[in-house]
Amino acid sequence: MKIGDLAKRTGLSAHTIRYYERIGLLPRAGRDASGHRDYDDAILGWIEFLGHLKSTGMPIRDMLLYAALREQGPKTGPERKDLLQAHREIVRARVAELQANLVVLDAKIGSYS
Repeated sequence: MKIGDLAKRTGLSAHTIRYYERIGLLPRAGRDASGHRDYDDAILGWIEFLGHLKSTGMPIRDMLLYAALREQGPKTGPERKDLLQAHREIVRARVAELQANLVVLDAKIGSYS
C-alpha cells in the first residue's frame, strides 16, 4: 500500500510515517517500480501497537529500543517482555494516580449539590 493509503488507514500523516521510518520505529518500506514506498498490510498491526505504547506514555527512546529488539527476531523476546512489564508498572501507577484524582474531583463536584 502506498504511503497515502497507510496514512488514511492509520490516522498518521505521511510526514509522521516517514519520520518513524527514518528514526527506526518503522521498518524501511519496500519500493515499487517507480521508487515509491510500498507497505505490506502487516505494518498496520505494528503501527497500532506503537500507538498504544505512545498513548500510554512510553518514551520514544524505549519505543525505539523495543523496535530494535523486534527487528532482531525471537531471540530478544525476553528483553522485549521485560521492557513491556516495566512499562506496564508505570502505566498501572499512572492509572492509580488518575483514579485518586478522579475521587477528589467527584468529591468536589458532589460538594456543589
